[in-house]
Amino acid sequence: MAMESTAPKTTMQRFLDGVEKVGNMVPHPVVIFLILIGIVIVLSAVLSLFGAAVTFEQINPVTHQVETASTAIRSLLNVEGIRFIYTSLIPNFMSFTAVGLMIVAMIGAGVAEESGLVTALIRKLVIISPAWALTYILSFVGILASIAADAGYLVLIPLAGIAYLAVGRNPLAGLALGFAAVAGAFTVNMLIKPLDAVLVEFTNDAARLVDPSRQIGLASNVWFSIASVIVLTAVIAFITDRVISPRLGKYDPATAAEGTTTEQSSVLSEQESRGLRYAGFGLLGLVAVFLLLTLPAGAPLRNPTTGELIGNSPFMNGLIALIMLMFLTTGWTYGIGAGTLRTLTEVIAAIEKSIKGLGGTIFLFFVLSQFVAYFTYTNMGTVMALSLSGILQSANIGALPLLLGFIVVVALIDLLLTGAIAKWAIFAPVFVPLLMKLGVEPEAVLAAYRIGDSPMNAITPLNAYFALVVGFMQKYDRNAGVGTVVALMIPYVIWMFVLWTALFAVWKMLGLPWGL
Repeated sequence: MAMESTAPKTTMQRFLDGVEKVGNMVPHPVVIFLILIGIVIVLSAVLSLFGAAVTFEQINPVTHQVETASTAIRSLLNVEGIRFIYTSLIPNFMSFTAVGLMIVAMIGAGVAEESGLVTALIRKLVIISPAWALTYILSFVGILASIAADAGYLVLIPLAGIAYLAVGRNPLAGLALGFAAVAGAFTVNMLIKPLDAVLVEFTNDAARLVDPSRQIGLASNVWFSIASVIVLTAVIAFITDRVISPRLGKYDPATAAEGTTTEQSSVLSEQESRGLRYAGFGLLGLVAVFLLLTLPAGAPLRNPTTGELIGNSPFMNGLIALIMLMFLTTGWTYGIGAGTLRTLTEVIAAIEKSIKGLGGTIFLFFVLSQFVAYFTYTNMGTVMALSLSGILQSANIGALPLLLGFIVVVALIDLLLTGAIAKWAIFAPVFVPLLMKLGVEPEAVLAAYRIGDSPMNAITPLNAYFALVVGFMQKYDRNAGVGTVVALMIPYVIWMFVLWTALFAVWKMLGLPWGL
């Protein structure tokens, strides 16, 4: 019997296989972060001993005034450092917002999954969508998921894996697509989101250092953001279909972790169809309630001062609650229609089941929260960021090369400091005035920052949800690890960064408007 021939692997595929193999040789993520904590402790003591420090200007997030500050490396091995380690154990964990967000989201998602709504909805999407369009739809929705802050990590990524499984494709490719879309394009959207309000406010504070009358609005990057979403949707879908899926090949259900469902029917049963109709009624009821809470003047979820709904408002700041209620309501109503979840007791049992499954992730988040807190306490990230920005600032180059260099510096720093707001508080008062003096509008500087701050989110282990994605992958391949995720993300990161930066350069050279 002749053996089936396989196409030889390309150089890139062999390289990514090597990355995955080496990456998966590293210890458990908990062990990795314990080692990193040890390194941070020792390194902070050494750098503090040598007096490493830097002076800079930053925006005070409370007063919005630019202040001169000096930051030195703080040791974790002196009296104050040891005291901090001992007393901050619980506060570090409690302030790690990813934990609360994950648990709240899983309350609703657990009901939706246990009732069967998730798989039925995905199969319905697969049935009505052309096969070629599924990847593009998931990519587009993944990018737009940033409107709900970090909830996209918890909702869209696993749904993308299920969708791929439903059409007979490798679910790891779906998870990779979802992670690239949610994390790699996090700072842009076709809609205004809460993050925009903070970034614009810091930009205006920095711009007033040069021109007290200069101000940009919430929609100052909207045209560039819309174009970015379109381009990145195509890039992510193309990389998934042409690079990631061929590399992963056909999925072998035997590699799945115990208890993982790997069989998906291609048609909906009568009970499932009825469940979807009930879920639709439940969703309409929820929408009606939220219309009453948002549309009238003085509605509870509008900004009590300005009355705005989009931007800085209770509605936008609490979107995770809407997402939880949406999945909870539609999951339960689906269960009633399909006969899978009828009573409140069954709903509570579904929630308990989903929360129990988070035990390992919560422990990992506990260790990760300590590392992030210790790293922040030492000021090593701030000193490194300012040192790199100082080198770039002193370079005698033109405006566009400086903007491109700025994008690279932000991207490098994003590997260590993932918070978009924290980095912009440091970079804005340095680069916005500098580039304005060179004739560059502050809208362009903010657009450049969005690019540098996004793609690296998909490969840095300091992303609070990186470990969660590893867990998603291990459901479908119990041998998956950190190396698996990094190897899958590298093609996305490279092409997103290169093509997105190219879009920015062309946009700048053509003088196109950045927004409204």
